[in-house]
Amino acid sequence: MADMKNRPEGGALGFVETLGLVAAIEVADAMGKAARVQVKTVCNADAGLLSVVCEGGLAACSAAVDAGKAAATRMDRLLGSNVIARPYPDTHELVTSRIPPMFQVLKAPANKTAKGKRKGK
Repeated sequence: MADMKNRPEGGALGFVETLGLVAAIEVADAMGKAARVQVKTVCNADAGLLSVVCEGGLAACSAAVDAGKAAATRMDRLLGSNVIARPYPDTHELVTSRIPPMFQVLKAPANKTAKGKRKGK
């Protein structure tokens, strides 16, 4: 079971599902600009189906989801949306910890040659 201490008081989760990466980026941008929320992840549900997830207070998540829906609708790419107020701790952990983000920081490849030295000499 998830720890209740890691969840902000009165916290909520907001979701906007779109079709296409460009629409998902537009939605994430609109959500972040509209309210004090943290865009947690953009996850790939299926080929082209992307869900943008935000976290914050209930009013902030509602405003962010409304802004995200408007952005996706302008692009004709809105598939669905939802706001969960005070999510059950296990649900909160599932969404914030277990669903892998679409974008991950990649490690730079290890450089096997020392700086300033040429290979083969």
